[in-house]
Amino acid sequence: MGVRTVSEPETVESVAPDSDVPTTSAAIDEPLLEVDGLRKEFGGVTAVDGASFAVAPGSFTGLIGPNGAGKSTTFNCITGIHEPTGGTVRFEGQDVTGLPPYTLAKRGLVRTFQIARELSDMTVLENVMLAPPKQDGESALRSVMPGLRNDVQEAERAVLEDAWETLEFFEIDHLAHDEAGSLSGGQRKLLEMARVLSTEPEMVLLDEPLAGVNPTLEEKLLDRIDELRADGLTFLLVEHDMDVIMEHCEHIVVMHQGKVLAEGDADAIRSDERVLEAYLGGDV
Repeated sequence: MGVRTVSEPETVESVAPDSDVPTTSAAIDEPLLEVDGLRKEFGGVTAVDGASFAVAPGSFTGLIGPNGAGKSTTFNCITGIHEPTGGTVRFEGQDVTGLPPYTLAKRGLVRTFQIARELSDMTVLENVMLAPPKQDGESALRSVMPGLRNDVQEAERAVLEDAWETLEFFEIDHLAHDEAGSLSGGQRKLLEMARVLSTEPEMVLLDEPLAGVNPTLEEKLLDRIDELRADGLTFLLVEHDMDVIMEHCEHIVVMHQGKVLAEGDADAIRSDERVLEAYLGGDV
């Protein structure tokens, strides 16, 4: 479950778009993720209209905005679900615009979904064991050749041990042999995070991970995210719970009508009149 360790980004004052009021934001010399002029049209409807922002390595960045602001479409364009109409997406300095999700996952850029997508007829343990990349057992030749079979068995034992470790980390190891389809909504969210972690990612995009989760499981999930951040994993979060965003995200990007309206830390976003008018509707 190891992830690389990164240093904290320095902070400087920057000016949000169309604003004379400085906001504090991360100075990202070498961002892990860059979204530059991203645009997505569906027929005559422009869902994302030139959005640009960056995510620092090891950070927890929030992406917020009212319904219809373009957050989910932006996520889908970044992660290869949709092909952008224009603009670029760079990950680790490489142009990954329009690459399919499986290719991005191999590069370390993965996501969760608003509705968890477990393999319901398989056990919780089997769901997690499927996720690790480059498994020797995926090769038919290695699985049947006498000289190579021992290597496959050894690799499978390592995958099994890692899967148990991951389930224990998310405190769902007691459900290991249950069918994934029998889990509660909150338990499915934890399972999805466990599967994501098993892919050995560099960055995880979380699409409303707390929706429908009871307060106890919500706290558990946030604790696990904080621990993973301490190990250097990077997160970009779409979430409607403003308390979570303001308390956990050191950098926040606000979208409105497909554009980036403002970005900065929690204090800057709380005091931005444009954000209050467009989304927050008052003090937060």
